[in-house]
Amino acid sequence: MRKLITAEAVVTGAGHRGTAVLVDRGKILAVGQREDLEQPGLEHVAHRDGFLYPGFRDAHLHAVPYASLLAGCSLKRATSIDDLVARLESHAERLPPGKPVVATRMDDEHLAERRLPTRWDLDRAVPDRPAVIYRYCGHVAVANSEALAASGINSTTPDPEGGTIDRDASGHPNGILRETAAGMIAPALARGSDLDPATLIAGLERLASLGITSVGAMMGYGEQPSEKLEAEVEVWRAAAPDLPINVAGITITDDPALLRHAADRLTGASPRLRWLGVKRFADGSLGGHTAAMSAPFADVETAGTYRLTEADAAVAKNALELDGMVCIHAIGDGAVEGVLDLFSELIATGADPKRLRMEHASVIRPDQVRRFADLGATACVQPAFLASEADWVADRVGPERAPWLYPFRSMLEAGIPLAGSSDCPVEPPHPLWGMAAAVDRCGISPSEALTAHQAVDMFTTGAAAAIDEPTPLDTGTSADLVVLDRDVSEATPEEIRNATVLATYVAGEPVAWDPSPPAWID
Repeated sequence: MRKLITAEAVVTGAGHRGTAVLVDRGKILAVGQREDLEQPGLEHVAHRDGFLYPGFRDAHLHAVPYASLLAGCSLKRATSIDDLVARLESHAERLPPGKPVVATRMDDEHLAERRLPTRWDLDRAVPDRPAVIYRYCGHVAVANSEALAASGINSTTPDPEGGTIDRDASGHPNGILRETAAGMIAPALARGSDLDPATLIAGLERLASLGITSVGAMMGYGEQPSEKLEAEVEVWRAAAPDLPINVAGITITDDPALLRHAADRLTGASPRLRWLGVKRFADGSLGGHTAAMSAPFADVETAGTYRLTEADAAVAKNALELDGMVCIHAIGDGAVEGVLDLFSELIATGADPKRLRMEHASVIRPDQVRRFADLGATACVQPAFLASEADWVADRVGPERAPWLYPFRSMLEAGIPLAGSSDCPVEPPHPLWGMAAAVDRCGISPSEALTAHQAVDMFTTGAAAAIDEPTPLDTGTSADLVVLDRDVSEATPEEIRNATVLATYVAGEPVAWDPSPPAWID
């Protein structure tokens, strides 16, 4: 049966398009004024005080760690090492005896000591079983003594390529594992490693409650070993028949055989699950001082960790041969330069620029903005980073580079396609919070602010293109919609943040969710 969904207005990043959407068998048949779309035999769904938008897309998030977090332990609000230890102790007490303790979103910038905890701090909290905590950026892990032993990490273990095992004065690992070293954690201790399909589905329903209808889901917990990616792919396949939203899988691997295996396993499992491409890393994070900068940080004498290798270039070519996308993480301007070089090489050998994505582009020089635009690749950005980094990021890069932080307006005006995302659980998955941050900038380089219309477009049309979906609301596309209680395209940042999702539709059908569990745990 055909369905007419009506509201106060149909709103897109380009403006208002009427008051109704006509849906036929889950597809958009027409968008316009209600009186023009009326016809006999229609099912009517009226949202009289609501505003109808294209469904929000998050082009880059980690759905399995997110779902795991909702039932797990977040350390973001810990205020000191002692507070962190107490939170871990409390979480461990709720787990079955012997079960490893895994916690996420630790933020050393907000601890009184302003330092990362060590194995000995974690040993105080959990002395009798493995425990691992992850910094909220995802690029630093801290393991207790039991977890180090279970992972085979000791004083004779060399640093892996692209990573660092921090050590004490005697050369013994102090528990802090940076970049690829965090991937050395045993698979059983990885974030979300024991997640079941039902919990994953519940997490995706939480995303739908935020108006999200499609995600670019990063799949894989880290670099080594490969079993982590294989395990996650199988969880996705098991959940595939019941997915409430659309999922485009982006697999984290530098192994061509594993890439093809993941692509094969994700293809055909469900109309709502597909393989999209590969993700690689050119560097780390600003918070962890592992972003690759062209000159040292202003507050620490290091220029970060540059990670891009020939293996990354090779697997990027493999992904393109499979008709997939290439998504490469680049935070610092040194990493941005390396990724632009690689994209230039790929384009020179025939790659479609629309298949190339740079993830984050956090510190990007004006000359790099122009070069990026000339290449025609996409920037997948996270405005929510502005909110979480506002207190310290300017000091980290120094005044000369501060104007290069997240220059969304300059990038958009140069012609770089921008896709909105959260990198959840690094940041909350709320698209409205991301839109608001893009508009008010949280005090960081206000001249780079976007308009509310541009922010909406980034999380709808822009993000849809970045996950290889057609332009939302075009005739024949899936009727993926969200209804809000206000017109956020004409709202202040605070009004955008406080908007309420009234309904979410995927393929023309409303997505149900339990309103009692939170969609985010800080």
